[in-house]
Amino acid sequence: MATLTVQPRPTPEERTGVPVEIEIDDALSVHVTTLEEWATPRQNWELELREGHDFGRANNVEARLLFVSGEQTSSLLFRLDQLDAAEDTGQELILRFEERDGIAKLARCTSTGLDVELHHILTFT
Repeated sequence: MATLTVQPRPTPEERTGVPVEIEIDDALSVHVTTLEEWATPRQNWELELREGHDFGRANNVEARLLFVSGEQTSSLLFRLDQLDAAEDTGQELILRFEERDGIAKLARCTSTGLDVELHHILTFT
């Protein structure tokens, strides 16, 4: 298992605001690298990683992708363990969630914004 340093979850408890280390599966570590490498060079995009609500558990990380352009802001918040695939095509980042029987939820991040499909039929050739 890999270790990921994230921001602590904002809670009413007294917390110091010190980053938290969380163990994550190697597959999720690959997804995080893909997300970071896609978002970092794009001025309008930002990736935030923070501790999830289930304290002390492995893979307890939430990711938020933020897109800001002028007065418009869009965000996509998800748990890393919901993510089945993250693919950087160069022009867009394609995130596939909760795939079952060839149907998945899909998010496409591009230079102009965010597109979400809640019922995407996957085709395999």
